[in-house]
Amino acid sequence: MKNTALIIKNTLENGEGVFRLNPVFVPRRFGKAGHRLKLHPDDYFALGLERGSIKERWFSSTITANNGPLAAPDEGLSYVAVSYGSDEKFTLKEAIDELGALIVGGELMKKYGGWPMYSKFFDFENPLFHHVHLMFEDAARVGKLGKPESYYFPKQLNNYFGEFNATYFGFDPDTDPEEVKKRLRCYNKGDTRITELSRAYRVELGTGWYTPAGVIHAPASVLTYEPQWNSDVNSVEENVVSGEIYPRDMLVEECPPEKRDDIDYIFGLLDWEKNIDPHYKKHYFRPPVTAVSNDEYEEKWVSYANDYFGAKEITVQPGCSVTVKDGAAYGTIFVQGHGTFGKFPCEAPTLLRFGGQSTDEFFVTEAAAKNGVTIINMSRVEPMVALKHFGPNHPDMPKEVPV
Repeated sequence: MKNTALIIKNTLENGEGVFRLNPVFVPRRFGKAGHRLKLHPDDYFALGLERGSIKERWFSSTITANNGPLAAPDEGLSYVAVSYGSDEKFTLKEAIDELGALIVGGELMKKYGGWPMYSKFFDFENPLFHHVHLMFEDAARVGKLGKPESYYFPKQLNNYFGEFNATYFGFDPDTDPEEVKKRLRCYNKGDTRITELSRAYRVELGTGWYTPAGVIHAPASVLTYEPQWNSDVNSVEENVVSGEIYPRDMLVEECPPEKRDDIDYIFGLLDWEKNIDPHYKKHYFRPPVTAVSNDEYEEKWVSYANDYFGAKEITVQPGCSVTVKDGAAYGTIFVQGHGTFGKFPCEAPTLLRFGGQSTDEFFVTEAAAKNGVTIINMSRVEPMVALKHFGPNHPDMPKEVPV
């Protein structure tokens, strides 16, 4: 019988405080795959046609996907790879449940009982439906958590933009709430065309947005890096997108049963004042903020100024070796180049097989982050680039948006 606790401790020790994570690919039953995840083309329907194609890759995840009764019990959970020579693994959640503060630090354990966020690559060829992630109070009524999230558009994974390279946020400031309710009442009668009431912003690669819970949005068909809270909960208000029909169940699936025909309650899932903010871009657009810039490497904050999570992009120049310290635990995914990350060989993949291992994703314990992880770029010509996702406790995360 395996001693999982001992395996976890030995793996952590062997990695000097760094776990190497296996790729986590997640299907969705709606939409079309964008094919930018570096997944082998034979594997986009690896879980069968009824599950839909694979459109997301999740990082540093200790939660499961809200993917219906056909989903496996561990769908969405990150697994730690024990070694390159075997398929032995354990979940990141198991490791944190076992070692707690040794992995995520005392502050996160005390406040959240574990790792409170995850990140993903969102990869749809078509634009997503106009939908809202529930605020914490509304989510609690159905036994779930609210879901703020943020977006960053990495240049390395966006050689094409899909069908529509603009994202809708909220509603036009002059929108009458009754017009939204009117369209929701007619959900099963025809296309709600609800984005007619919204406003869209063209995607600018190398920048991002913060989306509070309660703000309706329809993401562009651009591959997006999305740090977010530990939740997979939403209400869909747009019923026809790119010719695909979304049933009313997707509007009301996160409502208490007695509220599913209550349009006032469904409308109340929106944080109305944030949705009609006349200065939405000023408050929620996130240009990168440089933290470090020298001849060897550059580090920029790409998600910040919120109470839930943060993210950086780090670029190490060709041939350089740098030791980078952070004040909190983090997950990381490499999107360009090759070299080493701590004790591990590291490379951005060309093509991954579903269920296989990789050497592009890692989780760094708080102690290892504070001591510093050495990154060596072994290319003579190409930068080495990674994205790093943090919980809410990084001491250096910018608190405000630059003017």
